[in-house]
Amino acid sequence: MPRPLLYALGTFFGTGFAPIAPATVASFGVAVLWWLAWTWLGPIPLWVQGALLVGVTAIGIPISTKLEKIHGEDPSLVVIDEVAGMIVTYLGVATGPLGWLAGFFWFRFFDIFKPLGVRKLEKLGGGLGIMMDDIAAGALACVCTHATIRLLGWGL
Repeated sequence: MPRPLLYALGTFFGTGFAPIAPATVASFGVAVLWWLAWTWLGPIPLWVQGALLVGVTAIGIPISTKLEKIHGEDPSLVVIDEVAGMIVTYLGVATGPLGWLAGFFWFRFFDIFKPLGVRKLEKLGGGLGIMMDDIAAGALACVCTHATIRLLGWGL
């Protein structure tokens, strides 16, 4: 893969170079893109969400592995894992901006604190470890996002 493409995808088009909280910047970028896609195209079918997750994960593992070899263990500029985690967070979420904001906050919470064994997934090593802890954080965030939407009556 050409180096510019490696960095474009691995840093989610440069958000990984943010001087402060690059993972948060990338996660917020996904939230904004999700909102724009939903606004322009309507609810994103679950099969499209799944395909997107599989695609991002499939390219994210080797990209993360390669960038880790260049920049050291789990470099902060690699944020493609946040992209995958946010996609998982939004699986089946068919609501408006309040739901997406809830998902964003839940994902950042679980990605930062890594409870319930999420941190152990980092030990898988390389790109797999980089990606899987965020996917697991996204799964926890997805459950909490759906619960928040239902409890607060934010559904469509």
